[in-house]
Amino acid sequence: MVRGYIERVRHLLLVTFLAFAGCKTTEQHKHHSFDDADAWAAKFEDPSRDAWQKPDEVIAALALPPDAKIADIGSATGYFPVRFAKALPKGQVYGADVESSMVDFLNRRAEREKLANLSSHLAEYTDPKIPETVDLVMVVNTYHHIEDRTAYFTRIRNTSLRFGGRLVIIDFTKQSKMGPVAEAKISAEDVQKELEDAGFKLTDKFDFLPEQYFLVFTPQKSR
Repeated sequence: MVRGYIERVRHLLLVTFLAFAGCKTTEQHKHHSFDDADAWAAKFEDPSRDAWQKPDEVIAALALPPDAKIADIGSATGYFPVRFAKALPKGQVYGADVESSMVDFLNRRAEREKLANLSSHLAEYTDPKIPETVDLVMVVNTYHHIEDRTAYFTRIRNTSLRFGGRLVIIDFTKQSKMGPVAEAKISAEDVQKELEDAGFKLTDKFDFLPEQYFLVFTPQKSR
């Protein structure tokens, strides 16, 4: 059962990133995995992604303090974590990924780019294993991969966010032709409902991303 679950998650991840690369079908790629980060980095870090992901605008919109602590769940090869670490040299950035290859890749990248304030950590499917409480948890293009999201984000609310911290969800809209197959996409409305069930409240949203919604939540229920 565990192996089957892992394979389903790997396949959903593959669908998303093949869409980034412009593939129209995934049937011939079913047996690929994400255990070779070096091979996938060219796709994940493709400069053309900036045009629709708008990372600098996303970071600016969050208006973080210089010493902010940030965790990126599903950090892969470091698209957002590296940018956060460079934008906030006095802060601390944690990557979290279930693939050890991705974790190792990002840690090597942080060392190579001399980003002492960035480290990546091996997560579990039910627990992101964030090393300490943080001011911001980022979940970019990953929300729709998580199963039992109420339990998962309740855990984040209880163990990973500081008082007044924020949870950011960025993922593909139902209308977008990018990202996972249509039946795997989750609407912004459903994200809001699920996170309300996990004890969060929508406090802000931005509409400048052409393919995605950008939602900001804060924890509401007592811990």
